[in-house]
Amino acid sequence: MRTPLTDSHCHLDRLSGDLEEILARANEAGVGWFLCVSINMENVERVIEIAGRHPSVYATVGVHPNEQEGKEPDLEELLSLAERPKVVAIGETGLDYFHGKGDPEWQRERFRRHIAAARITGKPLIVHMRDAAADTLSLLREEKADEVGGVMHCFTGDWETAVSAMELGFHISFSGIITFRNADPLRAVAARVPEDRLLIETDSPYLAPVPYRGKPNQPAYVRRVAECLAELRGSSLEQIAEKTTANFHHLFRTGR
Repeated sequence: MRTPLTDSHCHLDRLSGDLEEILARANEAGVGWFLCVSINMENVERVIEIAGRHPSVYATVGVHPNEQEGKEPDLEELLSLAERPKVVAIGETGLDYFHGKGDPEWQRERFRRHIAAARITGKPLIVHMRDAAADTLSLLREEKADEVGGVMHCFTGDWETAVSAMELGFHISFSGIITFRNADPLRAVAARVPEDRLLIETDSPYLAPVPYRGKPNQPAYVRRVAECLAELRGSSLEQIAEKTTANFHHLFRTGR
């Protein structure tokens, strides 16, 4: 491939093993760019440090909706962290009613805070959405998230949900889930998303694609996601690499 692939959502700080070797394996598989995504305040400095040490890695700042035990970020902390070098987005944030316990209003309040940080800094959002599509989209509209846009990461929704997210200026990112045996409805969505809204990711160390299911995921496996997407769309691996990598650098304003 002439154009490197991009893993637009991975948790390099949570991978076991030597990070240099992990990135080298990804490079050998044709992966040249990475977004290391924060999920809690306790590890955000590690996320930023990884990006600082590796020219091909960018970082985000945020707290995942499933994180209940750690430090709760206030708006000023998010704004301060967002100004650090190579931080290109706010998140991972969003709503998760599958794992959430009790009244989810605390999730919604945290989500609002992240959207506010994105609007103030002008940086896009990384949105996690599980069993909460209606509330997620409603809150994005209410809080004017369309002013910054972002990405619906590890998308598993239907076509109508994808359209609603794209109308708000969001990209749709597909993970190894599109390779799973029971993912025909999701593959149908992946075949329809306009090419200028497509992103690919691993969400590693989670959700390894076929044929690596059951093993820890790693950024090298984003190639398998790209190959599956190319098959679904009647495209080539090179075309998927060109478009998704261009989309990544445009969305996150990396200057590349």
